[in-house]
Amino acid sequence: MSKKRGLSLEEKREKMLQIFYESQDFYLLKELEKMGPKKGVITQSVKDVVQSLVDDDLVSKDKIGTSVYFWSLPSCAGNQLRNVHQKLDSELQSSGKRHAQLVEQCEELKKGREESDEREAALEDLKAIQSKHKELKSELEKYRDNDPAAFEAMKEAIEVAHTSANRWTDNIFTLKQWCSNNFPQAKEQLQNMYQEIGITDDFDYLEMAPLPSKALAD
Repeated sequence: MSKKRGLSLEEKREKMLQIFYESQDFYLLKELEKMGPKKGVITQSVKDVVQSLVDDDLVSKDKIGTSVYFWSLPSCAGNQLRNVHQKLDSELQSSGKRHAQLVEQCEELKKGREESDEREAALEDLKAIQSKHKELKSELEKYRDNDPAAFEAMKEAIEVAHTSANRWTDNIFTLKQWCSNNFPQAKEQLQNMYQEIGITDDFDYLEMAPLPSKALAD
């Protein structure tokens, strides 16, 4: 024997509404929980089903003293349906107006964009101008090396690098002197180490050739 199918939420809502419509009376939740099973709605579901009806304004709820009462009349449901219908009708009209506005805007945007010889010629001119702009921009890049601002920046960078290199040369000479003073017996070993790391006899400060005062022209 197949198991009996339970009621869906919508079916439970309809069953609970029947209780209100048939009696047109006021109920406490505990009373509804007792009446629900008679309509096929289990006690544990009654509270959630009734609350969903309250949320949709199909059932009214009010606190009187310390008790909370629920009620619903067929006329209330009719009013609710009329309100929903009016709301949907208003939204439909608004959507229709918006659609008409968009169609009108679309038609306005099309004006002046009709295919014509003048439009084709204008588009060709635009492409030619864009191509020329790209060409000139590329040509400008070739002369960046002669840009005075770029030249001055490069000149400053060279001077900073030269100063830094000689500062490190100073540090190396200071370190060599310190090693000689503190390890005189290791003079030969130190000399070999200097040779291995590139500090040869001709190691000295860097001299920088004079830089031109401005970028050279082609």
